[in-house]
Amino acid sequence: MEYAKKGDWVRIHNIVLTPDQRAVQVPEDTRNVPLELWTKGFLDDNEARIGDIVNIETYIGRKVSGKLIEIAPYYEHDFGKCIPELLYIGRQLRGILEGGENNE
Repeated sequence: MEYAKKGDWVRIHNIVLTPDQRAVQVPEDTRNVPLELWTKGFLDDNEARIGDIVNIETYIGRKVSGKLIEIAPYYEHDFGKCIPELLYIGRQLRGILEGGENNE
């Protein structure tokens, strides 16, 4: 099993409010689920493994505790598939701008 050591970059999860602690003003569908927090930071504990409750220091210095869910997290998102029609917009715009008043 993989272990994180003090100073490793990690991601934690924490329940901030349970459904019964949510404000009555919150919409019902939101009020029926917990308010959750996922955050990243540097592990303050000496050693931990996935599932352990740990303490971290975020990049800006906040101290937070929660369940360790990932070691060395990274961004996995993208901007979707290529849209061929958008590939030529930059070239078309340059052509229009280069022509100046002739293209108005």
